[in-house]
Amino acid sequence: MSEVLIHTHGKPGSRIGHISLNRPKAIHSLTMEMCEAMIAALLEWRDDAEVKAVVIDHAEGRGFCAGGDVTLLRNSALEDGGKSGRAFFHTEYQLNHLLFTFPKPVVAFMDGITMGGGVGISQPARYRVVTENTRYAMPETGIGLICDVGGGWYLSRLPGQLGKFLGLTGARLDGSECLWAGLGTHYLDSSATAEAKARISEDPGQIEAILDELSVEPPEPRLKGNMDSINRLFEGDTLAEIMDALQADGGEWATKELKTLRSKSPMTCALVLRQLREGVRASTFAENMTMEYRAAGRAIMLPDFAEGVRALIVDKTGDPQWKPARVADIDPKAVDAVFAPLPPEQEWKPL
Repeated sequence: MSEVLIHTHGKPGSRIGHISLNRPKAIHSLTMEMCEAMIAALLEWRDDAEVKAVVIDHAEGRGFCAGGDVTLLRNSALEDGGKSGRAFFHTEYQLNHLLFTFPKPVVAFMDGITMGGGVGISQPARYRVVTENTRYAMPETGIGLICDVGGGWYLSRLPGQLGKFLGLTGARLDGSECLWAGLGTHYLDSSATAEAKARISEDPGQIEAILDELSVEPPEPRLKGNMDSINRLFEGDTLAEIMDALQADGGEWATKELKTLRSKSPMTCALVLRQLREGVRASTFAENMTMEYRAAGRAIMLPDFAEGVRALIVDKTGDPQWKPARVADIDPKAVDAVFAPLPPEQEWKPL
């Protein structure tokens, strides 16, 4: 069975392209082959006048997409000097950029776990449908990786200090919180998603009207009530400043978030802060992805990535031994080196 199902539906002259992720045992985590198949389909549909829009969803299971294949990336770091990992990033980021610049409407149904690579293929969509099942996160600091796949662009453009909070802590948002933050565009009950897809297939020129009609009022977003704390306590430019602010506050929420931050890779948190500063300055999405390719390809070769994946995913011991273990021991020159330009022939390039 193919790990990504690719079809077209609808009436002659007015069809939709339909991509369904189909790797349920891995919560539809993306492989190189899946990325390549999606790119091929999108390029064909981009130039096909009959295809008016694209729908991206998952075939079955509890998640839309849990991310990229981090086990492959860890093996690459340990076995081939990161070569196959960088090749995966290069292709995955081309897919992200293709979706970002796609000239036809794209609808992503984020009905379930939407993390890492799942964010990368849903955030570029013009319409981003969330439901009561949505669980959205960029949890990379827990495994020693930056918030890639466009995180530098999307997170840095969220209101206030929200992007910094999400990127550092890996906090999970539900569907109502995604809608409130602008990460989703429509909140539907999951039972209405099949009708939405069927109606879009019949009339792809009316996507927005169809989704507007099927939208329901979401629960009050918990995140909204925490934004004052997020803006106040995550205002610092450095990880040390943010942790000091949380420590000084001493409240229940601040104490919980400080404990979360202390469980993350200090070096990776420093990289994410730098990534967000670089991302907000990027004038184009391609410029952002060039920056992320440099950083991600180097981050997987730092000791924290292999160790983080081991502790959280491979052995599941939950006890990563970070290097450096202390925020005070982060070398600013080491951070600079992760973001340094590559030789011209090695830089990331869009399709």
